[in-house]
Formats: sequence, C-alpha cells, structure tokens
Amino acid sequence: MDEEYDVIVLGTGLKECILSGLLSVDGLKVLHMDRNDYYGGESTSLNLIQLWTRFRGSDKPPANLGSSRDYNVDMIPKFMMANGTLVRVLIHTDVTKYLSFKAVDGSFVYNKGKVHKVPATDMEALKSPLMGIFEKRRARKFFIYFFIYVQDYIESDPKTHEGMDLTRVTTRELIAKYGLDDNTVDFIGHALALHRDDHYLDEPALDTVKRMKLYAESLARFQGGSPYIYPLYGLGELPQAFARLSAVYGGTYMLNKPECKVEFDEEGKVVGVTSEGETARCKKVVCDPSYLPNKARKVGKVARAIAIMSHPIPNTNDSHSVQVILPQKQLGRKSDMYLFCCSYTHNVAPKGKYIAFVSSEAETDHPEIELKAGIDLLGPVDELFFDTYDRYEPVNEPSLDNCFISMSYDATTHFESTVTDVLNMYAMITGKAVDLSVDLSAASAAEE
Repeated sequence: MDEEYDVIVLGTGLKECILSGLLSVDGLKVLHMDRNDYYGGESTSLNLIQLWTRFRGSDKPPANLGSSRDYNVDMIPKFMMANGTLVRVLIHTDVTKYLSFKAVDGSFVYNKGKVHKVPATDMEALKSPLMGIFEKRRARKFFIYFFIYVQDYIESDPKTHEGMDLTRVTTRELIAKYGLDDNTVDFIGHALALHRDDHYLDEPALDTVKRMKLYAESLARFQGGSPYIYPLYGLGELPQAFARLSAVYGGTYMLNKPECKVEFDEEGKVVGVTSEGETARCKKVVCDPSYLPNKARKVGKVARAIAIMSHPIPNTNDSHSVQVILPQKQLGRKSDMYLFCCSYTHNVAPKGKYIAFVSSEAETDHPEIELKAGIDLLGPVDELFFDTYDRYEPVNEPSLDNCFISMSYDATTHFESTVTDVLNMYAMITGKAVDLSVDLSAASAAEE
C-alpha cells in the first residue's frame, strides 16, 4: 500500500460514501476503507438475523416473523424530501440509475393527544380537525399566503417579497401577522418547516419560508400523500450506490480493515492511514467521528425504539409508509419525537409486516420511558428493541490537520440536516460548492 492518494475516506456510512463518490467524480484519487465487512457504517440496514444478533445476542429470530433476508431494517431511518438536497445530489452524480424509489404514503402530526394528517392544500386545512372554526379562517389566509407567496418567493427578486425583508423579520413576527394560535404555529413550524425545536421562532423567517417552500414543492412532485420518497430495499442501498459510483471513477475500496490508524507528521498534518502494518499515504482524510475520537466531542444522544408489527400505525389512513411528527410542546419536551414506518411495500419486510421507529434526542437515560408517547401510538407490536447512541461533532480545525470529520446522525426522520453536513464538508475539502441546479425530473418514484 505504498501508493499516495488525494483522499482516504474511513467508514462507509452514508455521508462518507456520498463524499467519496463526489470526490471521485471530481477526478481525485480516493481510497475508501472500513473496519467493518459491510457497507453503511452506522447507517447500515440489517436483516432479521443481524438485528437479533445485535439486540438479543442470538441468531435465532422467531420463525413466525418470516424469512430473515426479507428484512432491511435501517439503523438510521430517514425519508428523503422529493425535491430535497439529497435527491439533487443523487441526480448530480447520476446515482439514481442504481436505485429505485417509491413515494411515501403519509405525513402526519401529533396534536392534543391525537394523530392528524398534515394538510396538503388550503382546502384540506379547512377540513382538518387540527383547528377550530375561527382558527381555520385565520389559518386559511395563512395557507393561501403559504401556497402562493411562499412558492413564488425568489430570494434574489425583491418584487416577490411583498415588502418584507425575511432576512430581518423573525418567524414569530411573520406568523403574528395572521394571528394564529400556538397549536397552529406548532404544526406549521414542526410538521411543514420540519424544525426540531422552537428556536426558529426568533430567527429570521427566511429559513422557515425556504423550508416550507421545499415541503410544498416536494408534496406537489408526485401528488402523493406526503413530500417524502424512500428507496426500495431500505437505506442500505444508498451507501452502496455511491460506493459503486466512486469505483466507476477509479475509487479503491477495502472493507474489513482493522485498526485504520490515522498517521500525522510533526506539524500535526495527516500523512496517511495504517492498517495491518501497511501505510497508505494521503493528503487528506475524511471520516466519521469514531475513527478520530480525540478530534470530536459528544454533543447529545439519540434514543430509538424499533418495532416489528403486523399492521400499519393506527389513525394514519392505513398508510404502508408514513412519518408522524410529535412536536416538543405537545409532549412537554425540549425536542421533537419522530415516528417512521415502512413495510413490505418498500421491500423492507415480508408481506404483511411493518417496521416502525420512534426516535428522539435523548433527554434521559431511559429510552423505554422517554419514548412511551410515541410507542403508545403504534398499537400492538410483535417485537420491540431499544437503542441509544451518542452524537458527536468535530472540534478540529481542518485547515491545520487536513482531517474532515462528519457529524453523527440526528434523530430526525428526513435527510436535510445530513446532506447539509456533507455539502459543507465537500466545500471545505475542495474549496467549491456542488452544483445542485439539476433537472429534478431525472429522479422518479413509483407511487403504487
């Protein structure tokens, strides 16, 4: 291994695989290594035997659950916004040719103890039991504003701003114009703009308007019941698709490489990676926090429950795939809780079986108690597993050591924050931005 590489990527998590694909397409010489013998790192998908081995310490799942290989259980379950940044990256890199997507059936929100469909039009908003009659009138004005003003809003064209500078007006001030009550604000901020907590209310409204615009455009894309799409056979397909892309452009892959020790010179700059007594030289290293723990710090913890069920989540119109957002205020928490459900219709479980996840930023050390509000919405479950993992973010200065470290995955069940991290890393590594002005019609999703 005495070759020199432009970049060595450590770990085959989704973020690392996207970066290795993008950098290979750019013509950089990339070596990609992983200590595991499978792709995906923390964001892998497990079959039933792997799931049992990991959580129950046994490789004998009950026979009534069906064939092990019919299961693809994501360890970091996330949907993709149909018009979102990850879809743009997939099209930009042409990775769409390795993947098949299917629209997600439903988008729901938890309000006052019940699950409600997120209204997709101003007419749905008027019929929704989310709001009382007077609130509906006010909300309708807001929704008309939302579906017309937000979708027509162009940052660079002041004529579309209706006299409001959204870089200065806060979200709280924008919403106050419509006199909406806290419940409606909660639903708009968390179920449409997909904010994780309430900090956004006192920040410039531009970010919230852009998020709502993305939600509306994604929803309109496939005229389905939600703005989300999801790959057939689960998210484990994504890292492998980007790995394939990297290999096509000359990237080299080595799985099952123990240790993977990053080597530095006397100035603290990276010079290579050693595994099994051999060192591959490189100018830069890209990795997840587990490969350079002394250059990352713990910033939180995610609590997650994984359920195998024989029915859809109740009160979601029998949706075979669905996201339910439980805003923090509805639960008396500091952060939102998320329900994610997929099934045999996305080829992640045998016919008649559903996989559901309840996720949140952990606020205690007792996930089974903390996630109860979400678990109670699932109805009877066949099997239930609990998982927690620490979240890390880098603390190094990449310009000094040439180490580019990704952030751990958050509790959200959509990919926007994940891809923002990847694009920021790409810009730091290369000094340029990824061109995301792509023809979105190049990615399609089956709706049946």
